[in-house]
Amino acid sequence: MWKEENNTLKKTFEFKDFKEAFGFMTKVAIVAEKLNHHPNWSNVYNKVSFELNTHDAGDKVTEKDHQLAKEIDKLA
Repeated sequence: MWKEENNTLKKTFEFKDFKEAFGFMTKVAIVAEKLNHHPNWSNVYNKVSFELNTHDAGDKVTEKDHQLAKEIDKLA
């Protein structure tokens, strides 16, 4: 479940290994580019963490972030 905290939507996904996590990140990158809304994310081995907010809206959570979060969940 996504958690809204400090003007961000946050969630961490865990995968079997680095290869699986990186494949997931590649899929997210394609969707983010289509939506023209790019995440703040990090990856350590099998974990991918997101902090979503909209920079051009004053770094606040907007509908764009909720839409991207839904798309990310579909890919996981």
